[in-house]
Amino acid sequence: MAGAAAEERRLATVVASWQQRPVLVVGDAMLDEWRFAESERLCREAPAPVLTLRRRISAAGGAANTAVNVAALGGRVALVAPVGADVAGDELHDCLDRAAVWDRTVSQPGRHTPVKRRMLAGNQILLREDSGSPEDGLDADAVARLLTALHCATEELRAVAAGQPVTLVVCDYGLGALPSAVRAWLVANRDRYGTVALDAHDLADWRGLNPTVVTPSFAEATRLLARAAAGFAHAERDAVPHGSDLHLDHPAEADGPSELMVGAAPGGSGDRAPGGPHPAPGTPAAQAPAGPTGEPVPGEERVALTGDGLSVTGTGVTVSAAAGAGVDRAVLAESRLPELRAHTGADVVAVTLDTEGAVVGGAEGTPRRSHSTPVPASHAVGAGDAYLAAMTLALAADAGLPTAAQLAQLAATITVADTGTCVCRRQDLLAALGTGADEGGHPALVGADELAALVDEHRQAGRSVVFTNGCFDVLHPGHVRYLTQARALGDLLIVAVNSDGSVRRLKGPDRPVNPVEDRTALLAALACVDHVVVFEEDSPARLIEAVRPDVYVKGGDYPPEMVPEAPLVRRLGGQVRTLGYVPDRSTSAIIDRIRAQSHSMGERTERSEGREVMPGEHSMNERTERSEGREVMPGEHSMNERTERSEGREVMPGEHSPAVGEGRPA
Repeated sequence: MAGAAAEERRLATVVASWQQRPVLVVGDAMLDEWRFAESERLCREAPAPVLTLRRRISAAGGAANTAVNVAALGGRVALVAPVGADVAGDELHDCLDRAAVWDRTVSQPGRHTPVKRRMLAGNQILLREDSGSPEDGLDADAVARLLTALHCATEELRAVAAGQPVTLVVCDYGLGALPSAVRAWLVANRDRYGTVALDAHDLADWRGLNPTVVTPSFAEATRLLARAAAGFAHAERDAVPHGSDLHLDHPAEADGPSELMVGAAPGGSGDRAPGGPHPAPGTPAAQAPAGPTGEPVPGEERVALTGDGLSVTGTGVTVSAAAGAGVDRAVLAESRLPELRAHTGADVVAVTLDTEGAVVGGAEGTPRRSHSTPVPASHAVGAGDAYLAAMTLALAADAGLPTAAQLAQLAATITVADTGTCVCRRQDLLAALGTGADEGGHPALVGADELAALVDEHRQAGRSVVFTNGCFDVLHPGHVRYLTQARALGDLLIVAVNSDGSVRRLKGPDRPVNPVEDRTALLAALACVDHVVVFEEDSPARLIEAVRPDVYVKGGDYPPEMVPEAPLVRRLGGQVRTLGYVPDRSTSAIIDRIRAQSHSMGERTERSEGREVMPGEHSMNERTERSEGREVMPGEHSMNERTERSEGREVMPGEHSPAVGEGRPA
């Protein structure tokens, strides 16, 4: 039970860390319309029910629903998409405004906003009427305005990103929102974005984008593999087994975002090898590849498995009756993840399997299989948008792939409890994780944007607020005593934790030892800590201004006047306190001992292997420093000693002042 609780807190920390991440969503936006009716009789003209309309609901759909989910999960999101100058477009604008999505859509008179109208009776979808067509293309003026909107929205998000890279989500459902000129612009400007997520019916259209993650459905994934085989190995067509083969056909008719027809066959994978580094921000982008060429290959809708139960050919996927008896979609998808990564240039591929969950794999580690609970079709509309939003936010927050996959599946699962377009809210996700709460019902892990309102509630209840910050890289008894003493100075304690990037800038490239989700999960589990918040900057000044603490606490033996944040805290009406260290208890000392033991173990290993370490010879760690191009001078302090000094450990009076933003004792 304790392990499960710790895991839930760790996942909740990731949710807290993606708060206000800047995200740009571009693609096919549509309106979902739900019409709820009652039926008590059949009509006389035909064997059809007579429906009496009782209720009508409109919701954002497609790329717009992905943007709504990002906002609901805590991201700061802008949507760029073409929208018709019609009633449906007006309703879509209202949906975006209610969800706090930055509406940067481009209106095009004469173009119809895509709408999916569902008629239900007794929670059963009876029919769906679609309006809007891929043939409603964008004219030259609309394309130019769309490109301008993309540039402006990117710069808007960058201006409020506090140093975080802007994340891009591309939703291409074949409805004409992303013509070749827009695709070419996104590929050419790939270096302006950090994490890039791609959800496209025809992945072949996006060669050269080199996304971080792609989320094809099983049908889209197998279609890409079949067409890639047709494009690169025509000879394989003749090798498809016949006779006892079992053919599994996909429907040829388009059916919304998951069943649209494909475009041209891919001519190759992206310019970057999957798993390789993305272009650094500011570096010149590679020449955008030409748009897709060619026509659909005959029989490309046919999906089958070959005689070994796994291979894909240009004419489809086929499995022999004997070999395919035990093969399911998850097994097939898992076996083809490396090929999908190669054809898309993506670091991560997540093949969604509808009611069977998903299969996710990256460059390293074993593929991860997630499961879902089967629900009526009317409950699952838009669940893929929630999955995509959570997966993207988690990866943008530097979460590991297993963590991102787990949160994405959970987000999709908890949205399917009722009929309607699925939206996963941050508080629902945290509730599903069972995160701890204070006596007022507030979660222990909070986002920076909600902290001020939360503190106001505490102050209205008459509580005094204590605030401290730090890296808390390796939690030890010194930290626990320090935080317990800090909590005793007021009614509640807020701990601000440096993000991983902030720690690296303050402590060096070999820190943090533990990622931010682990560090905050441990802090949130302490009884003396009421709230934990992550900050990206090197200094907590912005959070201090938002919280206006009654008491600001720092660890150290120096007077409060030497605390860099002291003038700000006092200007806001608070007091500054410093608390002494526990002797021989510090993060640096612990890391030193670990490294020393590793060094001794290395020497013993060399001796056990028959190599004698001669007197005066450099140790393994010193040789490592030399191999990295740095000379260790005689009598020079070790790297760990230098690190301790840079962190303010054992600093003589007047020698150094504590570094701004460092959370001693950390």
